[in-house]
Amino acid sequence: VQLQASGGGLVQAGGSLRLSCSASGRTLSSYAVGWFRQAPGKEREFVSTFSRSGMTTRYADSVKGRFTISRDNAKNTVYLQMNSLKTEDTAVYYCASSRGMTVSTIPGEYAYWGQGTLVTVSS
Repeated sequence: VQLQASGGGLVQAGGSLRLSCSASGRTLSSYAVGWFRQAPGKEREFVSTFSRSGMTTRYADSVKGRFTISRDNAKNTVYLQMNSLKTEDTAVYYCASSRGMTVSTIPGEYAYWGQGTLVTVSS
């Protein structure tokens, strides 16, 4: 199983980016999927997740209203649309596929991780 995260880059504050997470060897729509991030010198933190069904989503308070998680089953890809970016959003962003079908904010409940994509937001 391999997850590949992409779409990161350098953007000015207030701008937007869309991250993508594609998978091989695992059907993302069969499990809950999550996005996490890790800023320099900080622990990995939860960003967003949705359930296998896609009916339940959850966002960190810090990104609520600005980020949107979505999925394209045909492409076996999950997206994270990030709008109104702030300098504090700067981090390496990771996608992950859960061990189960329900949402979780806990990294340990995710079985497979992508390699991460760097998002840098400048002021």
